[in-house]
Amino acid sequence: MAEMKRGANVALTREIPGLRSVVLGMSWNAGAERVLDDNLVFAAILCGPDGRARSDQDFVFFNQLAAPEQSVQQLEQALGGDNEQIVVDLAAVPAGIERIAVVLYVNEGPAQRRTLGQLRSCVIRVLNAADSRELVRSEELASAFEGETAVALGEVYRHGAEWKFKVLGQGYSRGVTGIAADYGIPL
Repeated sequence: MAEMKRGANVALTREIPGLRSVVLGMSWNAGAERVLDDNLVFAAILCGPDGRARSDQDFVFFNQLAAPEQSVQQLEQALGGDNEQIVVDLAAVPAGIERIAVVLYVNEGPAQRRTLGQLRSCVIRVLNAADSRELVRSEELASAFEGETAVALGEVYRHGAEWKFKVLGQGYSRGVTGIAADYGIPL
């Protein structure tokens, strides 16, 4: 298991020839903050060459558990200690999709006035979907959060014929609205 810092990337398919699918596992610890814990949303955004979603169909989250072609799917029950998991079938990702960003945000409503700065821990990891073996994990991201209500955690992206993963850790103070603006998701 390799721990990756913000901005670091790894060549997944070059390092593991034959890798066909990955699981992006998200784990967090909100301590006694039950309202925050119950209102965190882990989601994926399929992006074209311009870094933006083609439509709202490219936003995979609790109300839309899969991309139209089923290449990216949120698991209804996470395995192996993660709070949430998203599976990416690399071979099934449409040619027009250049990257799949994974984000975490505080769902609006009952979680008002909650921020990611209240988290005790926040880690994204990449597993081989074939055998659930952990390939890489991010450094602890929670220590950098303050008033943010959303974060772009990382992205799986094409680099020529290969697939790579990069840890982002980019926080947003405007929650899902900020993410939607950056990634072109109509809300």
